[in-house]
Amino acid sequence: MEPSAVIELKDLKLLSALARHRHFAKAAQESGMSQPAFSMRIRNLEDRLGVSIVRRGNRFQGLTEEGLMIVRRARGILDDAKALEQEVAAARGEVTGTLVLGVVPTATAYAAQMVDRLHLTHKRVLARIEVLSSLMIQQRLFDGTIDAGVTYHDSMGADQVIIQPLYEESYVLVAPDAMLAERLGEGSESITWAEAAELPLSLLEPQMQNRRILDRIFEEQGLRPVVRSDSGGFMAAMVMARAGSVATILPQALVDALGPLEGTTVLPLVDPAPSKPISMVTLDRQPALTTVQALRDVVADFVQ
Repeated sequence: MEPSAVIELKDLKLLSALARHRHFAKAAQESGMSQPAFSMRIRNLEDRLGVSIVRRGNRFQGLTEEGLMIVRRARGILDDAKALEQEVAAARGEVTGTLVLGVVPTATAYAAQMVDRLHLTHKRVLARIEVLSSLMIQQRLFDGTIDAGVTYHDSMGADQVIIQPLYEESYVLVAPDAMLAERLGEGSESITWAEAAELPLSLLEPQMQNRRILDRIFEEQGLRPVVRSDSGGFMAAMVMARAGSVATILPQALVDALGPLEGTTVLPLVDPAPSKPISMVTLDRQPALTTVQALRDVVADFVQ
């Protein structure tokens, strides 16, 4: 390869963003560039290397074999560069850098508490929480675009990862006061899944792991719930529950973190009372990024 064909770290970061988003405009936005400037940089890289990296048409059609090979190597190089920067800072007695945490929607409140604990001892770490499906967490952990995942324990294999158990996810019904008073009467301390299935519900989207868990529980009881709406997060369901139009099913940990929601009643779901283990997952790499090791240490202390 001639000197003019040397690939810069910036080029590798742009290619990694493009491979992840599979969309020029989104990759350019993440990279802080205009789309024309982003596309020109990729074109210039192709010209310097003498290979096609991107399959082009009216829209992005994927990477060529050469492009995929470069991206695979790029992720390792970018990880090593990130590790080097953090090790240099650690030699000065600092833990600094960006820590990207992928979190399933049900665990966002718990993850926020973890990050808060991390900042108590490592104020120079910039933590970014991205709400993702369990499948996306698994994919992005292995392609190096997140540093850790907070996800369902059974969604990850044990190979090449370190798994730290966090808590057991259990479920509660959050419903408008008037709705429950009308259906159950005053003074109820719990609600069965059969009773919940008769209420108008707002749940997560069907492809989300939490929704699949709830659907399985209902199915195992021979129940067909009345689902009036679904969404990619819990905010819409909580707003509608407070307004009085629907009930929703939330993780107990989320309700505990948010506190009382005015105008609603929270009841544990029973008959059955299932739970699902939530864990933090990081790649088993040596040496670990200093930010990842700091988070592991915080979690080890946090869950005691």
